[in-house]
Amino acid sequence: MKILVLNSGSSSIKFKFFDDKVVKASGLIEKIGEQTSKVVLKNTLNDQKFERDDAIKDHEHGLQVLNELFKESGILEDLKVLDGCGHRIVHGGKTLTKHCLIDDRVLNEIDRVSVFAPLHNPAHLAGIKTMIKAAPNVPNVAVFDTAFHQTMPDYAYMYALPYEFYDKDSIRRYGFHGTSHAYVSSKAANLLGKSSVNVISAHLGNGASVCAVENGKSVDTSMGFTPLEGLIMGTRCGDMDPAIIPFISKARGLSIEEIDSLMNKKSGVYGICGYNDFRDIESRVEKGEDRARLAFDMFCYRLVKYIGAYLAVLPGTDGIIFTGGIGENSALVRQKVCERLSHLGIELDLNLNSQRISTERIVSTVNSKIKVCIIPTDEEFEIARVTEELVNKG
Repeated sequence: MKILVLNSGSSSIKFKFFDDKVVKASGLIEKIGEQTSKVVLKNTLNDQKFERDDAIKDHEHGLQVLNELFKESGILEDLKVLDGCGHRIVHGGKTLTKHCLIDDRVLNEIDRVSVFAPLHNPAHLAGIKTMIKAAPNVPNVAVFDTAFHQTMPDYAYMYALPYEFYDKDSIRRYGFHGTSHAYVSSKAANLLGKSSVNVISAHLGNGASVCAVENGKSVDTSMGFTPLEGLIMGTRCGDMDPAIIPFISKARGLSIEEIDSLMNKKSGVYGICGYNDFRDIESRVEKGEDRARLAFDMFCYRLVKYIGAYLAVLPGTDGIIFTGGIGENSALVRQKVCERLSHLGIELDLNLNSQRISTERIVSTVNSKIKVCIIPTDEEFEIARVTEELVNKG
């Protein structure tokens, strides 16, 4: 089947095209709405690139240019011949709990819950509507970041606020990175030679979250009502005492909006040392910069605490998965985290851990009580898989 995966942002569209589960093309439309926009389509089979600079005014125009590049490249004759299009949707809210074919009801609900993800859902909607207009007969599928976590029990997803805030305002822990956690946990089952596994999945990038997966299902995760909760991230603070918010407001005269921006865009490791790229942070740690050392240690320590908590939550743990840009590429993060967990019988093979290989693999010793895995995530493949499955079901 020919499946296009779209991840629509406010000023960009990332895409990947699959033909019978093989990636034929991928690329990016960026700077939509600016004076000069760029469209890049890469033929993944021969690395040939097709590029165009244009003044792309909106998502509809961007998809038109993309369609022209598909035709020019010979990879796809027209968007109208697709068998399906899968859309990444950050937030499904309280009612859109499963990936689904998109109809008017689903569109309206994605719009209604945009209040929970105002920077993401409206852009996703724009991408869906653009695709519907460009290829009216192609089925569209919504794949929600929040869907994988709908198996969490109520005592894990509820906040200890008055119940009416859940009942009337839908305030609860939703969790994110669900598509990634679902993909790597299924891959872990294959890697460990089991039909179903209990694993702790650590998706570590500029945004980061941990997920406890029991028998292939999410039972807890570190992100909550928004992606701000949980781990220390690139620019997000993660867990903190909520009483800090009114204190800062009074002490610095900041509005709620300003504090929200502070916690999401100016905090995390960036707020501690001035860098949010872990390559920069590790380089400065090697040079002896103490603030970089502090940010690195804080990041790893918070991750260790969450892994430890989920080791207690799960009835038994087969493996710990490192994925995402940091999880897959930072041998030092993996080493520091596993060293702190060594008293639990987790033994990292330092030689295997240091090897830069882009395939899924086990990097713990044969004697490790819990296996340590590196599994490169592929959210687009998971979205394409779900899309094909739902289109076939009709």
